[in-house]
Amino acid sequence: MLSKPLLTVRDAAQLLKLKEGTIRNIINEKKLRAVKFGKEWRIRHEDLEAFLDENANTEPQQRSAAE
Repeated sequence: MLSKPLLTVRDAAQLLKLKEGTIRNIINEKKLRAVKFGKEWRIRHEDLEAFLDENANTEPQQRSAAE
């Protein structure tokens, strides 16, 4: 079951302040996991976060249990 709605390419682009074409290129390069429904790509929040973690210049910090 989905805990959050899927992001569109436009949603992801707005969140990251990138162009939609850049997000599509990242998806087509298989760097960002996405699902295609017809002509439209959908991205899970978890997959976008994983992409950011994989491409960050430092390791992610541990979150406390209170967060």
